[in-house]
Amino acid sequence: MKFIELTVHTTSEASELVADVMWEFTEGGVAVSDAADVAALIGGKSGVYWDYLDEGLRTQGDVLVKCFLAPARADEAISAIRARLAEMRARGGLAFGSLEETRRVVDGDDWIDVWKKHFRPLPIGARVVVVPAWIDYAPRPEEVVVTLDSNMAFGTGEHETTAMCLEALQDCLRAGDTVLDVGCGSGILGIAAAKLGAGQCYLTDIDPVAVASAAHNAEANGVTGRVTVAHADLLDEARLAGDVVLANITAEILVRLSGEIPSHLKAGGTLILSGIIADRLALVKEAYAAQGLSLRREMHRGEWYALVFAR
Repeated sequence: MKFIELTVHTTSEASELVADVMWEFTEGGVAVSDAADVAALIGGKSGVYWDYLDEGLRTQGDVLVKCFLAPARADEAISAIRARLAEMRARGGLAFGSLEETRRVVDGDDWIDVWKKHFRPLPIGARVVVVPAWIDYAPRPEEVVVTLDSNMAFGTGEHETTAMCLEALQDCLRAGDTVLDVGCGSGILGIAAAKLGAGQCYLTDIDPVAVASAAHNAEANGVTGRVTVAHADLLDEARLAGDVVLANITAEILVRLSGEIPSHLKAGGTLILSGIIADRLALVKEAYAAQGLSLRREMHRGEWYALVFAR
């Protein structure tokens, strides 16, 4: 069987958003090749584990995001992807680069297996190890394993924003806490919270692909009794309040929701925010300080920042 391989040229800061759009149109893998991450890893300056290296990786700062499409629907899917990316770029806030597209026909009988073989167990923070569903992994006694079927939605732990949220979560979570995750993606953060000892975790996303992925991953990890996944906007559910609230989205949306997200945080609770680039950092800090929250920690990795606030 043959597939259409679509490659979009973008930037480090926009690569996850581009990948997120692609996930909606492919049932298989999305690959991100970022020379900056590899250069940092080689230079010993990266705290992020990098487990995928594309043979066509460029060295001049261009980031390649690829997906594979069935030929019968490739034209329609590519047009939809192009329109979504153009709309996102028009909103401003992130540099998307050229968004140049290339496509080619590839023999796809085994491309999913080839894609999968590049992923390995990924330790994040002191205890969490993210393990692809197709790999057998024997954890050490102190490790908490989060199993992810990475071919369903973005959020596998490789990205700096996800890794920083997981690290901050491990530092602040207490046994029995209620955790809320706004824009849950694959469900990695809420599932990790449940396996680290949270009492109840509420995961919401407005993307039905993400909701299906998070529900699938929650079941694979055996935490469905303590994880609720909803296709909804958390902010519409006034009853929900968390000891820990996570929002790994974009700075633009974080600022827009700064008057609402804190209302779901219990007294004494912790708010973890990420998806923030440098030129939006001050805006996010100011917006949440104005809600009476205290900044307890600032994390920085690659192009991205994460902030930990307390009430």
